[in-house]
Amino acid sequence: MREETSVIVQPKPKQKAMRKPARRDDELWKGILADVFEDFLRFFFPDADDLFDFKKKFVFLDKEFNRLFPPEEGSAGVRFVDKLVKVYLKDGGSKFILIHVEIQGSKGHEELSSRMFRYFYRAKDKHNVSITAFAILIDDVKSYHPKVYNEEYLGTKLNYEFNTYKLLDQDEEKLRANPNPFAVVALTVLMALKNKKINDEGLKNIKMDLTRELIKRKLTKVKHEKIMAFLAYYVNFENPEMMIKFEEEVRKLTGKTAPMGVKEILLERRLKEGIEKGRQLERAKALEEKKEEKKAVARNCKNEGVDFNAIVKITGLSLEEIKSL
Repeated sequence: MREETSVIVQPKPKQKAMRKPARRDDELWKGILADVFEDFLRFFFPDADDLFDFKKKFVFLDKEFNRLFPPEEGSAGVRFVDKLVKVYLKDGGSKFILIHVEIQGSKGHEELSSRMFRYFYRAKDKHNVSITAFAILIDDVKSYHPKVYNEEYLGTKLNYEFNTYKLLDQDEEKLRANPNPFAVVALTVLMALKNKKINDEGLKNIKMDLTRELIKRKLTKVKHEKIMAFLAYYVNFENPEMMIKFEEEVRKLTGKTAPMGVKEILLERRLKEGIEKGRQLERAKALEEKKEEKKAVARNCKNEGVDFNAIVKITGLSLEEIKSL
């Protein structure tokens, strides 16, 4: 195994404006990486079965990753999906595989290469094991392909190279010919990149084509449903009713209804939204209670004849608010 390397028009007059690209749901990468991680390893490592002990479960250290690498400030508009996974080897040891999925090609708080290096040295310092890292690039910027981090100062040099996989550069026919289930995941993203302005009917046809590709791979029911959910929902239809038509065609083709695996993703998302809404309500309630306390203090000060400007400094309320009490 490789040691300490890094493996994540203006419309013409009297013509309709160009259709907006269908919305990609990049958050689904978070689930699919865990669902097909074994296939992911086999996709990138031809000798994976000789290297890794697949009888032992992978350990996904998402919570630890979040502690090591808290969300960046000033990275609005740039989204990432990161995984830190512990895998066991055939020789009895264990290594870590750091996967960094670059969701957008635009720059965030820092360059991808710098971030990849920062992730590497923090994980290395924490666990003191060999690490391999991947940067999976699913942006649509042809020229964007960071592969190495270099630093030099007064004779000290650092050269950190990491593995990258740029979806935009992949060969569609090779992915179709690859029996690995992860190839269908990659093919789904590639087709989304190549057909950004396609209409709903065309998108449905692509999803059906991908469904046929998935069927060819003779997967277990669980894995089939997981990947089916990804290809069905990675790019959403502009008209929600088209999903019903797609599900009906899938049922005719497979004898089964729409993919069930996506329920877990959607339920988790709704749960998070509900929790966040509850937190927002609690924060709003706390702020309101605090403001009422300040108003009470302001009323007492007014009754005692305290100067209004002094009350403003004491309570933080505006002069207008104090006068209205």
